[in-house]
Amino acid sequence: MTYSILLVDDNRVIRKVLREMFEEIGCVCSESENGEESVAEAERFQPHLIVLDYSMPVMNGLEAAPLLKKILPHTPIIMFTMFANHAFATEALAAGVTAVVSKDQAATHLLPKAESLLKSIRT
Repeated sequence: MTYSILLVDDNRVIRKVLREMFEEIGCVCSESENGEESVAEAERFQPHLIVLDYSMPVMNGLEAAPLLKKILPHTPIIMFTMFANHAFATEALAAGVTAVVSKDQAATHLLPKAESLLKSIRT
């Protein structure tokens, strides 16, 4: 099965790196550069997984997460951020985020977490 992933980050370089990483394992990706755009794109693209940055202009990830969950209640959201600490993770989970992964640990944690979540949805 081919999985679809929505990548949401205001940094074009990060989106490019993430796209390459996920496309290498056979995923189809779409991109948004802020939380507001991600809501419209999620509705259009209907991704299996959303990778969402926290710190973005217009609408941040914590503001976007509940709106994304309302549109796609069964779609897991990974908050991919530099602000990964216990207090932030608690707030993110309360907003509808499934998991928090630090950008510092991208190479070792993001792909395994994404693959695990994608395998669990099996649609």
